[in-house]
Amino acid sequence: MTVPLFYFALSSFHEFMKHPQTVKMLDGWILSLLPFQHFPPFLFSRRLGVEMGKVQVYQEPNRETRVQIQESVRGKDVFIIQTVSKDVNTTVMELLIMVYACKTSCAKSIIGVIPYFPYSKQCKMRKRGSIVSKLLASMMCKAGLTHLITMDLHQKEIQGFFNIPVDNLRASPFLLQYIQEEIPDYRNAVIVAKSPASAKRAQSFAERLRLGIAVIHGEAQDAESDLVDGRHSPPMVRSVAAIHPSLEIPMLIPKEKPPITVVGDVGGRIAIIVDDIIDDVDSFLAAAETLKERGAYKIFVMATHGLLSSDAPRLIEESAIDEVVVTNTIPHEIQKLQCPKIKTVDISMILSEAIRRIHNGESMSYLFRNIGLDD
Repeated sequence: MTVPLFYFALSSFHEFMKHPQTVKMLDGWILSLLPFQHFPPFLFSRRLGVEMGKVQVYQEPNRETRVQIQESVRGKDVFIIQTVSKDVNTTVMELLIMVYACKTSCAKSIIGVIPYFPYSKQCKMRKRGSIVSKLLASMMCKAGLTHLITMDLHQKEIQGFFNIPVDNLRASPFLLQYIQEEIPDYRNAVIVAKSPASAKRAQSFAERLRLGIAVIHGEAQDAESDLVDGRHSPPMVRSVAAIHPSLEIPMLIPKEKPPITVVGDVGGRIAIIVDDIIDDVDSFLAAAETLKERGAYKIFVMATHGLLSSDAPRLIEESAIDEVVVTNTIPHEIQKLQCPKIKTVDISMILSEAIRRIHNGESMSYLFRNIGLDD
């Protein structure tokens, strides 16, 4: 059977190694990056017993990205593993160029393993904006991607932006296992949604753990659903008289949020806030303060993707949050050094199994056992 090749675009490691122009052969990084032994690409290589492919990814002096694949990929299954660094645009270009390089080198199939899909928050039309995640999906397909493996898309509808198979894996089994094994008194916990938009995810966790649920609602929240939808932008009118009386359209009453409230009992309980992404932590800090005021004695935050941008580690360390648990879909070793409250759950096992099954032509349904539409 043909042995699959694994490649990894390097931008994510530049910020850690502090040598942006350094170029390494990828199959040599397994030994030279032992401090990052919990990082998914190397765990994939170990779990599957396959060496990573030889490739150079670097930037020219004029900042153009260049990719050189240094072994034959003709007729092979190529898995390109890419995570997101702070320089997300460079990350995207490296991925697209590497995919196209494999396509023009006659690879049999090109599977992108992108644990966190970039620009996933920009998946809805905003006023005079664009659906950037759809643009990125079209670019990936045009470059030559034949299959995508990702995890916990911000909105499941993003799968429809692709005209290739997409396997949207779930991290919730690993996070649920962490709750059961690492939180001793988790039976005294309540699952919290920091906004009504997160209620379905919180309900899914609560039903599986046989726990109660609480929802924070009120003016302190800035839900994504409250942003202005571009489809509701009327054409500019110079005067009211320009509108024909018969065409008067009733105005939608603007939203006015009530004072912040917690729907559900958290007094004397452990509060576990669940979400898919932790980036700007202000809303999580506000939720934690509210839960403390309502009597919660311990607060956990759990999410799949820990972007933890800007001053997030410092703010978390100084906050009422006791622990932040994220998976290793995105490298965050630097943030962990800055904030001991940040814990990591390894999800390389399910991604490795997905790679193995796709290469061997096996069914993927095993990886979606007990997954519902709301998960």
